[in-house]
Amino acid sequence: MTISRRSLIGTATAVAVAETLPRVPARAATPSLTIGVCSDFSGPYQDVGGNTSVACVDQAIAEFTASHPGMSVQVLKGDHQNKPDVGAEIARRWFDQSVDLLIDVPNSAVALAIAGVAKDKDKVFINSNAATSELTNKFCNADTIHWTYDTYMLAHSTGGAMVKSGGKKWFFITADYAFGHLLRDQTEAVVKAAGGTVVGDVDYPFPSTTDFSSYLVQAQSSGADVLGLANAGKDTVNSIKQAHQFGLTKTGIKLAGLLIFLNDVNGIGLDIAQGLILTESFYWNMNDNTRAFTKRVLPRTPNNYPSMGHAGCYSGTLHFLKAVNEMGIANAKKSGAGIVEQMKKMPTDDDAFGKRSIRVDGRFMCPAFLFQVKKPGESKIPWDYYNLLATTPAEEAFMPLSEETCALIKA
Repeated sequence: MTISRRSLIGTATAVAVAETLPRVPARAATPSLTIGVCSDFSGPYQDVGGNTSVACVDQAIAEFTASHPGMSVQVLKGDHQNKPDVGAEIARRWFDQSVDLLIDVPNSAVALAIAGVAKDKDKVFINSNAATSELTNKFCNADTIHWTYDTYMLAHSTGGAMVKSGGKKWFFITADYAFGHLLRDQTEAVVKAAGGTVVGDVDYPFPSTTDFSSYLVQAQSSGADVLGLANAGKDTVNSIKQAHQFGLTKTGIKLAGLLIFLNDVNGIGLDIAQGLILTESFYWNMNDNTRAFTKRVLPRTPNNYPSMGHAGCYSGTLHFLKAVNEMGIANAKKSGAGIVEQMKKMPTDDDAFGKRSIRVDGRFMCPAFLFQVKKPGESKIPWDYYNLLATTPAEEAFMPLSEETCALIKA
């Protein structure tokens, strides 16, 4: 087994990033693979992506190469700084230097930019941490797979559950970029279809906002009974903590965190987070297999348990390696779309998600789990935060093919 890594932490501009990117060494006689983890290592999404995503990629490689010792795999990491131009430049340079797979990418605007580069370069992009459902809809392509979760799933699971529980009047606080807008719009559609109304919404600058007080005041005076948070990562943590400080929930307003990760709950604390309704497609304490996966990966990331995006990095990397092995490395390197086609033909099977499949549009199909955050007295072990409320089957959790405009469906 051979695993090596070169690190890249992005600099201020795309040009500077391009100049400081590590050059992939010349190939040895035996073909090897290079995987690039493009993530947020310094901003609001570093806990839900970042080094824990790298750890999960490393774990997948270690497990696969243990039974395939002739395969050599190198891992690079790059910080996209939540800037689409920086992410695209990292992807372009990596692909030009023969990187075979780019994975992770928390931030929908960055992911959409990278998907375009992957298509142009015919290289594999597995998105496991950006939410936009447009990656398998309007902007789908033959080189991209969307693992783990998306805005459609979140809107229908969490948003739908809040409406059914009586939350009819909504106010949205939205991260002002592709992810926030789409999550808000899709949740709004769910709310209105169920007879609810939107009484107000406000966009905030991303990723530069840490003080949400003015937006919370607007929500409090709007007459809403649900505050929908169309954001993620540290923005969600800060929003919920500040809403608690303002006493919003004491006035009868329910908080709907439309994208909350396990790591966010840990950052908020159970005293404040208890009772929150959220959706994930992976939970480390779900069953024996998820616990076994988590036990194996924790030595690589002891202070941060894996959430669904991290688990997607593990699962996606493992399936990629299986597909490449099936094709043969030399043959696989001829076309990223060819690898993705092979990945779609093969069922996925791993401890994080079990036996699943990849749809023609590139959508990884898995159930959506609706959770409620435990009260402090209910949590018996570290990171034991969720009670399962409901499960949405994979075929119902994601946008039906009949509603999509993805060109791959017609092909």
